[in-house]
Amino acid sequence: MSQKPLTIYERIGGEHAITRIVEAFYPRVQKNPLLAPLFPEDIQPVMEKQKRFLTQFFGGPPLYSQQHGHPRLRARHLPFPITPSRAEAWLHCMKEALDDAEIQGEVRQEIWSRLCFTASHMVNTPEENQ
Repeated sequence: MSQKPLTIYERIGGEHAITRIVEAFYPRVQKNPLLAPLFPEDIQPVMEKQKRFLTQFFGGPPLYSQQHGHPRLRARHLPFPITPSRAEAWLHCMKEALDDAEIQGEVRQEIWSRLCFTASHMVNTPEENQ
């Protein structure tokens, strides 16, 4: 009988790894001039929500859905002007957070692929002409 493959969540170290990623990510977001205006000053509730989301997104317990319902990512982000530049800035912050959390190898490539797809999917506003 073959064993069920481990989820991304399990392979990166579960709750501890998710916490490290989120705690490395949000200080960068708060310092980023493109991203900071989209987030509240009190970032703690956002961080807790993100921990629940990433846990579920990477195959862990469905913490996000249990508390907030279906993620409906695009719909939940429509009130925020997400441009291609903001999506890239978000990915840059996440890349550095993954570095800080020491997420490497094949699992990192899987994570990165999922994050790139999601960031692209969230874009809902064209770049402003400057």
